[in-house]
Amino acid sequence: MSGIKGWCPGALRPMESGDGWVVRVKPRGAMLSRDQAQGIADAAERHGNGLIELTGRGNLQLRGVTPDSHTPLIADLRALDLIDPDIATETRRNIIVTPFGGDATDALVRDLETALAASTLSLPAKFGFAVDTGAAPVLTRDPADIRIERAGSGLILRADGMGSGAALGSPQDAVALAGWFLERGGAIGGRGRMAALIAGGISPRADIAAPTAALAAAPGPTPQGMLAGFEFGQVPPDTLRRLGRLGALRLTPWRMMLVRGTRHLPPMPGLILTADDPRLRLRACSGSPHCAQAHAATRPMARDLAALVPHGAVLHVSGCAKGCGWPRTADMTLTATPQGFDLIRHGCAHDVPALRGLHPDQLPKVL
Repeated sequence: MSGIKGWCPGALRPMESGDGWVVRVKPRGAMLSRDQAQGIADAAERHGNGLIELTGRGNLQLRGVTPDSHTPLIADLRALDLIDPDIATETRRNIIVTPFGGDATDALVRDLETALAASTLSLPAKFGFAVDTGAAPVLTRDPADIRIERAGSGLILRADGMGSGAALGSPQDAVALAGWFLERGGAIGGRGRMAALIAGGISPRADIAAPTAALAAAPGPTPQGMLAGFEFGQVPPDTLRRLGRLGALRLTPWRMMLVRGTRHLPPMPGLILTADDPRLRLRACSGSPHCAQAHAATRPMARDLAALVPHGAVLHVSGCAKGCGWPRTADMTLTATPQGFDLIRHGCAHDVPALRGLHPDQLPKVL
């Protein structure tokens, strides 16, 4: 097997990058047990370069894997029940999960995973599902094509891009909606998203209004446990081990983990434990030298500028115009180019910049 450049990585199909292969691990139910947390930390150090990243889809990425180390890595992860039987199943199983659900949410996710595994649908690599069945939806700002949400006393199934949904009978309904998406031509050449199909005037039956979204979550204690953030989503291996010893871990698409069963965490390397930490305002890809397409080191730059970012605003520093680290609008985006940094206001890394070719010394004056 060889790493694929520019592809959405998995574990069985890694992506080639500047520091080796990127291997993405999708824990079942977006949950890690103590043994799994320990095992992933060990595997990252044994088979990669020790870098672990929490992604915007609630997965973990291990970096620095090589062609020689990939096979033993997969063997170690398979022993931890972290590997799907094949690439097709791995690709379909894109599910983000609210950290504020309960046992019923966990059971629903397991049933959805089982239904997807039994399916033969060939979905786009970025096509995904959100199980957002807490008291109020918290994942509406996060990427998903099919959403399961709580509306009143029941659950609804909602196509992304619509303001209403239909009553959910079983998780198989979500798989059927994914099949509907394919039948209506939503995926062309293996690519496509539900919201684009809906925007084109094609929509499924939907007669129940979507619930009002909750405020964005932030690090701190919650009724379910302690929500902890990570600078740039990087999870030091020993921090992952220590967190796993404290309780089961729910991964989120916010570069945060919920440590179940505790409302207090001691300081640990990489952790963000308060909502006012300026690092929460930063978004940055791995940058140079970890990505061969990056034109600059992004995270040191973002860290140096954090104090200049207003509270509530987002600064995105991207190594190139692809914007992999934050493929959404940000208040301020700095896109590295061979000529310097381009500044985009209220846009994405590939949008038309307000200023071009800025030297790093100029950046504090223009933000």
